Amino acid sequence: MNKKVTFIDLGRKDYKETWEQQEQLFKDILDIKIRNRREALNLETPNYLLFVEHPHVYTLGKSGDLENLLANEVLLEKIGATFYKINRGGDITYHGPGQIVGYPILDLENFFTDIHKYLRFLEEIFINILADYGLKGERSPGETGVWLDVGTPFARKICALGVRASRWVTMHGFAFNVNTDLGYFDHIIPCGINDKAVTSLAAELKRQVPMEEIKTKIKVAFASLFQATFKD
Repeated sequence: MNKKVTFIDLGRKDYKETWEQQEQLFKDILDIKIRNRREALNLETPNYLLFVEHPHVYTLGKSGDLENLLANEVLLEKIGATFYKINRGGDITYHGPGQIVGYPILDLENFFTDIHKYLRFLEEIFINILADYGLKGERSPGETGVWLDVGTPFARKICALGVRASRWVTMHGFAFNVNTDLGYFDHIIPCGINDKAVTSLAAELKRQVPMEEIKTKIKVAFASLFQATFKD
């Protein structure tokens, strides 16, 4: 089992280009697994973790409802945003500057074969990070992601999850609102949930937070939970 993870920080990159890069890495891992099975080999499968900030973009998961996008093409152009229907689970979400998007492309057979555990581990990363800043991150029953003030009228989401998996290989991942312009969420019903708000770390702390600081914390928490080591 290979628990080494290649880390790639893409900086700010177009959503479609990043999606294509994900798809290629995902396919490469699947190809190795298929070959292993077909030829009775035992070739090691790689793992990746990509970090990226996207220009303003809305993405709709395969089970999502297009009606949760509240902006038409004219408004999208006006606010400088693009829109894509994609092949992850979940409904609609927003990605943009000031938000850390992470794409773990892992062969879970290198770690554990349990998608629910995988999602809970991703949530735990951000629950731990929020605790570092004196905030109580929580899970909301029946809803993925990480929230604040669950069970109250002030419940608000700070980290969204949406993944795809095939033959235990994952892609897509998480989006953590750090210094995000929350106004862009006004043009969607985030994750199809219309009775809860969205927040960011900066909004909660009333100050901007260094992105590199958060990236380091994510990597440390990820390595601890998955018992992984990173290589650049």
